[in-house]
Amino acid sequence: MIRPKVLKTFSFRLALWYVALFAVSATVVFGFIWWAAVTFMLGQTDDIIESEVWSLVEQYDERGLAALSMQISSRQRNEASRSNIYLLVDREMHYLAGNMRQWPPGIEPKGYPEWHTIPVTAADDPKPLQARVRVVTLMGKIHMLVGRELSDVMRARAIMAIAMATGICITVVMGLIWGNVMSVKLLRRLDEINDASREIMGGAMGKRIPLSGSGDEFDRLAANLNDMLDRIVELLATVRQVSDNIAHDLRSPLTRLRSRLELALLEPQDTVSQRQAMEEAIDQAESIIATFNALLTIARAESAAARDNFEELDLSVLVRDAVELYEPLAEDKNIALAVSALDGLMVWGNRHLLSQAVVNLLDNAVKYTPEAGAIRVGVCLEENGCASRKPAQPGALPGRGQEAATDKGAGGETANLAGNGAQGGNGGCIVLSVADTGPGIPEAERANVLKRFYRLDESRGTPGSGLGLSLVAAVARLHGAKLEFREQSPGLEILVAFPPASRVRSSETRPGDSVQ
Repeated sequence: MIRPKVLKTFSFRLALWYVALFAVSATVVFGFIWWAAVTFMLGQTDDIIESEVWSLVEQYDERGLAALSMQISSRQRNEASRSNIYLLVDREMHYLAGNMRQWPPGIEPKGYPEWHTIPVTAADDPKPLQARVRVVTLMGKIHMLVGRELSDVMRARAIMAIAMATGICITVVMGLIWGNVMSVKLLRRLDEINDASREIMGGAMGKRIPLSGSGDEFDRLAANLNDMLDRIVELLATVRQVSDNIAHDLRSPLTRLRSRLELALLEPQDTVSQRQAMEEAIDQAESIIATFNALLTIARAESAAARDNFEELDLSVLVRDAVELYEPLAEDKNIALAVSALDGLMVWGNRHLLSQAVVNLLDNAVKYTPEAGAIRVGVCLEENGCASRKPAQPGALPGRGQEAATDKGAGGETANLAGNGAQGGNGGCIVLSVADTGPGIPEAERANVLKRFYRLDESRGTPGSGLGLSLVAAVARLHGAKLEFREQSPGLEILVAFPPASRVRSSETRPGDSVQ
């Protein structure tokens, strides 16, 4: 019994369409086979009658009417010819010989051979039968009718028709049964998805759609939906974390701002104290505005709209501009800042966001590198991808008093990269590296520092909001880049590996999430 719920499913309707199409096609094919078989059998019957007629005509031409009458009488007694019909009459239509007693009404001999289909009645069966007959007129106005009853042909035709109709009916029934089975199976899978969706909508965010393990399209759909749910849960957790962190991290500067303004109102009204209070209030407001600007920049980096402003950029130019900006700050702390960047390393990205990411990396490096330390910034091409890149040794960083490598004419890494060519084909990646001799980041904390507002205990005394590396991670995700931390001993090296612009544009796809 087919359930009403199954009848409403698309799969069952699709099965009905398929069964109807197959039934129509089978009817056309079977009808053609039936017509061809019946036509073939009738053709064989006509050939037998034609052969019989000309055999008798030959007998008449050679031996005369008496011999023809005797031949007809002999053949009608033959068991093999019991389905044959013979009738020989004279010019007045009087019976001369044959197993048919009178000339059929409605047949008027015209003097030339004619084909007719007439009803006949057998001696042992009063039921009329169809017969195929050939009428010829012999010399002397003698008329002869030779035929064959078609009971065998009609029986075969009826059997074939019944067999074909039965086959079509069985096909339709089997199609309906299979459509029901298929619909029930599909409904079971869809019910699992619907049940899981209802539980998730009810608040069970940890619920996931079960997989059958077959790897079919439903498993792929369920896997994609589960990945989407994981991403949604991750974003919700991020929103909750950001909300909590905003409330926690901005409460203190807002409280200080309010307290300072209240004290300014209570203090004597002199110009110096008021100016000092306004300056402190402006500093606190700028800190709050900077935090919100960083959040807005991260939100922009995580939105697809940022891809609208993608263009082909020389990453080395962006890096040099950022290094030039931070050189005075590095000199104030007596930090050796070296840059090694090869021209022509083009990436496909958003200029503003990439610049902000590079600035954040340099800002962290300068902020946490102690005095007389060293920072090395590099842009290079890795032909075999980022996995082949080995961590830099401590000696690779220029120490105090060493001359920083320059963009052009520098030896070492830049000279080696120049031999590979700037573009280097589509198989490698363009690596931005920022290495310093600061305290570094413990391995257990490296995943946490990418979260918004997360700060290590030892860095809470330094200015900042804990959004710098979060922005770098968001920009890397947007550009399909890989973010990696490597120990320097002392210090830390941060690498961001970008796909070359030529590879991104030739594939006509946008980079996906690949930040690790």
